[in-house]
Amino acid sequence: MAPREKLRTETFVTLADTMVKDFDIVDFLSMLSSRCIDLFDAREAGLMLADPDGRMQLTASSSHEMRLLELLEIQHEQGPCPDAYRTGAPVQVADLTEAVARWPQFAPEALAAGYRSALALPMRLRDETIGALNLLRVEPGTFPDEDITAAQALADVATIGILHHRAVAESHLLSEQLQYALNSRVVIEQAKGALAQKLDLTTDEAFDVLRRYSRAHNLRLVDTAAAVVDRTLDAAVVATERPGG
Repeated sequence: MAPREKLRTETFVTLADTMVKDFDIVDFLSMLSSRCIDLFDAREAGLMLADPDGRMQLTASSSHEMRLLELLEIQHEQGPCPDAYRTGAPVQVADLTEAVARWPQFAPEALAAGYRSALALPMRLRDETIGALNLLRVEPGTFPDEDITAAQALADVATIGILHHRAVAESHLLSEQLQYALNSRVVIEQAKGALAQKLDLTTDEAFDVLRRYSRAHNLRLVDTAAAVVDRTLDAAVVATERPGG
């Protein structure tokens, strides 16, 4: 196996391995940007992801110079990365001298920094695009087709990893919220029963008193219920919020 093919295989294995271990998105994307330089004859590489409002954010760059160029793209909302994100399609420019009219802020700065060609690939899964991978070279010309295919595959794998991590995080959050709701309901039911017994109320009336007391004292309902259950809040005190109490 040729050295580059071996490195390409190792990169995919590393990406997959990273996704099943403790997922560190910064380390994950930094590794991807550095590998792209070795794999695709690029001088620089960087990745941007969109925030929940659809604004591009810099997440990884291979050097300080690349970071500055990516921040310029974000500031002016122009350049290969923003275009790839907006269109969901690859953006390739063989000679940046011909892109000055298209990107009047980005292209001159990239040329001044010594870069002549660019390739940006969307980070997407089906209809969802979450960012873009950016590659810059110092010589003009297009990237070989096999490099574009491989780079897009890396971007797709990274996208799957990020979306999977997001889904797991949201699932954990939903599970925690559900468990909290269930636990809270148990405590509230216990407090309703205690108040109903001590104050000679129906459970509906007890809940109304519990809620009135919580609102009057700017407390969470579950915290008031827990105080009633552990008897740090006396039922007679809660009863002051009973109509006519």
